[in-house]
Amino acid sequence: MLVSKQKRYLSGSDWVINTLDYMMKAATCAGNMSQVVLELDGLLDESEVRSRLNAFVKQFPVLQGHVSRDIKLAPYWKIPGKSGRDVSLTVRNAETLVSGESAFAHFEKSANAPFQDDNEHLAFHLFKDRGRCLLAMAFDHRIFDARGAEMFLNLFQRSVKSGSSTVSGDIAFTSSSALTQWSRKFLAGRTVNRRIIGLSKLSPRALPVPQDGTGRQRYHLLSFTEQETAAIYDRAYTEAGYLMESPYLLSVIIQCVHELCATKQVTGSCYLIPVTMDLRPGRDPLQEIFFNYVSYLFYQIPVHEADDRKGLISVLKQQMYDQVKSGFPKDLAEASLLTRIAPLPVLGKLLHLPMKGKMATFAFSHLGKSSYQQPLFMDAKVTNIFHMPRVPVPPGLGFFSNYCSNKLNVVISSLDGVLSSDEVLMLDKGIRKRFGVGSGT
Repeated sequence: MLVSKQKRYLSGSDWVINTLDYMMKAATCAGNMSQVVLELDGLLDESEVRSRLNAFVKQFPVLQGHVSRDIKLAPYWKIPGKSGRDVSLTVRNAETLVSGESAFAHFEKSANAPFQDDNEHLAFHLFKDRGRCLLAMAFDHRIFDARGAEMFLNLFQRSVKSGSSTVSGDIAFTSSSALTQWSRKFLAGRTVNRRIIGLSKLSPRALPVPQDGTGRQRYHLLSFTEQETAAIYDRAYTEAGYLMESPYLLSVIIQCVHELCATKQVTGSCYLIPVTMDLRPGRDPLQEIFFNYVSYLFYQIPVHEADDRKGLISVLKQQMYDQVKSGFPKDLAEASLLTRIAPLPVLGKLLHLPMKGKMATFAFSHLGKSSYQQPLFMDAKVTNIFHMPRVPVPPGLGFFSNYCSNKLNVVISSLDGVLSSDEVLMLDKGIRKRFGVGSGT
């Protein structure tokens, strides 16, 4: 038998995520990980949280697996027979949580904390005062993408409501090795290669990445009220079209970064932004929780087109339509299967070649409506959810937005030293001003 039908083989997208994890561990203080933070109106009992999380998480030995290679060199996720490790839960107390920002420094610290070893992929952090709390789940992107992490927490809460923690038996942890249909993969690779060559004709602007910094990532949260969010979405639909909030949000951020680059005299002829796209088929949500279902759209905006908002939105929408219509995201996912033969260090170097080390200006992702659909987390009301991803280096800068409880959140993630405190505030003010809410309106 060349391959096993009982193994969870990694997709091309999984292998790219593993490559980014390797690169980030080499360049920063931790790997390709993220945090999803739940703001809760009410208190959680520490012992009950720990007990329920342990009972739930231990159903999933996949959370203590690691990468291995099969006899045909196809990488797979080696899953132990059972899960023996207790879940990591750190609890911190505070006098008061006036807002999410008052706990942000603590969550920034946990977002930069590497896992204990290569078999740990999940850790929880609880921060509470006398009346409310925030819970963060730090997760390894090799085992969850952002939507998968929310779906995992949603599944946990469903088990709490039902009074039964036994759900893992309904989830299959096997997949095809995808070592067939090579002509289709090579054809997809040719299409992707043409696109990458086209993108490489312009030099992207990118903020300088410090070579001797702490390797830590810094975060800044813009959390908008329900009224502000409604106004932002109305503006997005007016300027970009119904359900076109993603290109609208991206246009605002491009203009803010354009303004920042002008003050810093950053050279380059375009802005290059990779944007994640969810490729879940949506046939069975339980089978779409673990591992990665993302591909990417690549937007390239000539510098001289960044000043005109209307024209910028039009360009973004056209590039989105062209890439989706041509099937580029699916071709990229298909072509990525060919990269799995390459060791992670080799693939990491190859990713730098097309843009001569400048992989992008910044990363962007709009998760949209949260996949956590429960009003409560255990016995506490969920008032908001936001994400704190670690961004690949380069570019060392990313903007990540989501929508939860009728509120829009935008998180700025940057490698320490890429942005000064004044520059972060400049981006904050610029985003709010262009959204038409908050300061500067």
